[in-house]
This record gives sequence, structure tokens and C-alpha cells, in this order.
Amino acid sequence: MLLVTDGRTTELLETIVQEKLSVTVIRQERAGGEAPERGGVKASAWAGKERAELADGEAAAESEQAKLYVRESVLAGMRSGLPVSHNFALVDSRFVPPKLFQAIARKQVGIGKAIGAEGLPTFRNVLDSGSVEFSQALDLFGRPLRLRFPETDRKVPYKKYAIHFQEEPGIVLLEYYDPRIVQYRLGREE
Repeated sequence: MLLVTDGRTTELLETIVQEKLSVTVIRQERAGGEAPERGGVKASAWAGKERAELADGEAAAESEQAKLYVRESVLAGMRSGLPVSHNFALVDSRFVPPKLFQAIARKQVGIGKAIGAEGLPTFRNVLDSGSVEFSQALDLFGRPLRLRFPETDRKVPYKKYAIHFQEEPGIVLLEYYDPRIVQYRLGREE
């Protein structure tokens, strides 16, 4: 259910681990030189639509990159400290409501919680899901990613999805989930 839901993942994770989650932002910065592909989708066709090409391709790329932000974070249980997900987001400030963008910039809440607090209508499109070996996790740009939960021999489930606030997606998220969270819950119920 976690990998296919197009609803708010944070609330589902909180239900699984039976506690509120807090966010730790590892890094949040402008996407510098990383925009040729966004979430596995070419920047000129992010959401499957071709964007109008500017006469000067370099100026177009620089203009688009200036509005893209990368955020890497971990969600962990507030009581247990248990890390449940490692998240990588690409935020396109042109397509995110300003109040939400400001909330994200403050780094104090998870993106899903910020969306919920603002009461924003969204459409979420699951782009990919599955599982990978712990050592094979990649970020949205295809670079190796050191997951911030204990290493495991079990495959790590992930979900990549786009959040739309209007026609164009404003955020692409890639979330890796510690495969032990269900075991953690079962252990708490005994």
C-alpha cells in the first residue's frame, strides 16, 4: 500500500510506526548544474509535456535551474528516533504555491505535512516504485545515495512520485523506506 498510494505518505508511515514523525533536513539548496533530468524525466518534458524551446538553449537551462531546489531529508519517529524514510525532493518553485515554498524553505516540517497544513489541493502521480539493494539506492539524478537508516540485507522499498498543484508538477519526490518498519510495529504490539 505504501508504494502505490497517491495520498499523503507521512500519515501512512505514522500509522505504521504508531508515532508522529519529525523531519531532519540533510541538505536543501539550489540545483546547480543538475537539471538535465529531473526525477528521471528530461527537464524539457517533466510531466510528459514539451516546453517551448528558447532560442538560446543555455539561457533556458540556466533560467530553469535557478528555480529548481534539491532537498534531502529523513523522517524519524519523534519518540523512538527510528528513521523510517530517506527522501530526496526536486522542487520547482515556479509550480509550488508561494506559502508552501516558504514553509519548505524553513526546513522545519516535512513536505507532506506542509501541504496538509496549508490545506492545498494536490494531484499525485506515482512515477515508479519497487525495491533495490541497500547499496544500490540512487538519488533523483542517478547518483549513489547513502541511505540514513541502518544497513540491511533486505531489499529497500522506494516510491517516486510527482506532486501537482496545477498542470505542471511542482515537486518530484523519491522516498526510500526502511524495510524493518513493519517488523518494528509488530514488535511494539507484542
